[in-house]
Amino acid sequence: MLKDEIATCCKALKLSRNLVENCDKIEAESHEEYLLKLLRLELEHRDANRKDRLLKNAGFYTIKTFADYIFDEIKLPQGLTPGNVGTGKTHLATAIGVEACKKGYNVKFFRTAALVNRLVEARKGGELSGLMKQLSKADLLICDEWGYVPLDREGAQLLFQVMSDCYERRSVVITTNLEFSRWASIFYDEQMTAAMIDRLIHHSYLLIFDGQSYRVRQSLMRQLS
Repeated sequence: MLKDEIATCCKALKLSRNLVENCDKIEAESHEEYLLKLLRLELEHRDANRKDRLLKNAGFYTIKTFADYIFDEIKLPQGLTPGNVGTGKTHLATAIGVEACKKGYNVKFFRTAALVNRLVEARKGGELSGLMKQLSKADLLICDEWGYVPLDREGAQLLFQVMSDCYERRSVVITTNLEFSRWASIFYDEQMTAAMIDRLIHHSYLLIFDGQSYRVRQSLMRQLS
């Protein structure tokens, strides 16, 4: 059959099966128009698959979007203060990452403690350069729950190295409950802490999440229902 021959050619040319399936769906007035429409559908299919891969490889714990996000309690700050617990920081960071994936950007999402653990394990296993190379390919690096878990000196130094490599090369999103004055308790070194903050706040935007925890609200709503 003609379709089988097309499928064989597609496989040899590393084209998707989707191209074969679209053969009977296209109407065109010339061979050139038919081929153009077929190739456009193939490009759309490949683009959709690439964005799906980006979402899968980003490492999101759950997929959250802007569709159900409430912006009412986010404000631009007068000073540098932290965000309250449960006020939507992770949701917003994830939604930004998801949108970036949909636009074709390479995103990596980590809980900060998990990222540090991976860095430490990679160094011990002689694989740190490989992991750093993977991180360097990200257009956007998201570090969630920054400062929730204390770091040892080695972990702090490795995290500083990652942030330094990101500086002015790729975008970074950080969610935290700690104001900058308390970051020295994370990194154990005031000079390294100052250098870290200096790199992060340059070119940055700071959002304050100033409201009651969504989880608390939902819990109270369930009790009253």
